[in-house]
Amino acid sequence: MTHMTRRDFSALTAAALLARPAFAQTNEAQPITRAILSTGERVPAVGLGTASVFDSDDERTRHAAAQVVRTLIDAGGRLIDTASTYGDAESVLGSVIEDESLRDKVFVATKLEEPNVAELKRSFTRLKTVKLDLLQLHNVRDARQSLAQFKAWKAQGLCRYIGITSTSHADFLAIEAVLGREKPDFLQIDYSLDDREAEKRILPLAAEVKAGVLTALPFGRGRLFGAVRGKAMPDWAKDFAGSWAQFFLKYLLADERITTVIPGTSNPAHMADNLGAMRGRLPDPDQRNRMRAFIDNL
Repeated sequence: MTHMTRRDFSALTAAALLARPAFAQTNEAQPITRAILSTGERVPAVGLGTASVFDSDDERTRHAAAQVVRTLIDAGGRLIDTASTYGDAESVLGSVIEDESLRDKVFVATKLEEPNVAELKRSFTRLKTVKLDLLQLHNVRDARQSLAQFKAWKAQGLCRYIGITSTSHADFLAIEAVLGREKPDFLQIDYSLDDREAEKRILPLAAEVKAGVLTALPFGRGRLFGAVRGKAMPDWAKDFAGSWAQFFLKYLLADERITTVIPGTSNPAHMADNLGAMRGRLPDPDQRNRMRAFIDNL
């Protein structure tokens, strides 16, 4: 599949998008929410990732971030995922949240590379908050890694939930071990329509230990947009998806084990398009099979 950014894809398909039939499910529908399995708290099913999009703390980036975050919230979204290692993303996000007085409207998730007090304090300072909604151990690679310190921070009230993350199949054995032993509130995993290894190996265990699931890289690092470049959406998908982005995201959301998809973007129009995936109906099992076959045959 050819690598293609969302921006490139949008430029090539703008005319086609303008000409497409109206989405059968209107945006007046209630947004899809999912329960966090450890508590029952509900969160919107589409959120925002910040890797490689808010990594420079400058006026242009802050302006784009403010537009994207406002688009997210106005459409009923809440969850924003960042990390201590995403350049200046924590600082940019923290400034936007403070300047717009949005802290009570967003679910803030960040990640630490290790259970380090100095790293945690830096994240609090940059995010301009005294409590995190979700604190995650980033890129778990060692099956022996412990979440004891994260659990202690949760008990101290520094975060409401804890989790682990991975975007590498090579680390799935470690993820399985830590997930099964530590039973975190959340797992963030690389999962997309063209990369379904987590669907078979990781999601069943996440459900067993009652971990909510965030899907990193739901567009397959841009591969999916490259794969469908110049192609019309199948007629059988048009009653549940108004764009290719919604097609890709709704495949994931049709699996009820998925809590929230978190595609990254610095473009408010793309954010609005992504958010359309949590409105209207989701594909049924037969349609999901057709979606897999469609992508596999490209």
